[in-house]
Amino acid sequence: LNRPALARLRQDIADGKIDVVVVYKIDRLSRSLCDFSELFHDFERNHVEFVSVTQDINTSTSTGRMMLNILMSFAQFEREIITARIKDKVAAAKKKGMHTGGYPAIGYVSDPKTHRLAVIPEQAELVRRIFEDYLRLGSMKQVCAMLNAEGIRTPEWTSTKGRVHGGKEFTMAMMYDMLDNPVYIGKVRHYDQIYDGE
Repeated sequence: LNRPALARLRQDIADGKIDVVVVYKIDRLSRSLCDFSELFHDFERNHVEFVSVTQDINTSTSTGRMMLNILMSFAQFEREIITARIKDKVAAAKKKGMHTGGYPAIGYVSDPKTHRLAVIPEQAELVRRIFEDYLRLGSMKQVCAMLNAEGIRTPEWTSTKGRVHGGKEFTMAMMYDMLDNPVYIGKVRHYDQIYDGE
């Protein structure tokens, strides 16, 4: 339900601007029986009709409402099957040691062609220094304070939407994440399992 366009639609319905909601298929509106039920109550409360172009549903009859519920149950089932398949696919990829998305750890970039992690030499120097300083000082708090005092900031990167991230002071949480990240020894973590990376 947390989609901007859907939020606008719901507001327009509440403001009395909508007479009919038309969709290509029911699952284009929602694949969750619970969410759809909430939306449908909005429709009924505001006297808004609901039409699915490719499915002959008449919600003014008990038979039509039953058919709607059956179709929504199948839509939710399909969503759950897709989710399970994606989880299985990610698990299989991790077992092969593959990087499966998300922003890589400091010192790495995901190669757009191979989708494998590649080392960023100038960031690798920073990573080595952090590990060496921690081994020498034995205190992540001291390492963090030292980097920030020297004006060293987290590497900047730009998302696909053009938003710039990073360029901030190091935090203790960031440091512990680095120390605990198996990617720095060529491994891949999937929940509590560790696999050899590509």
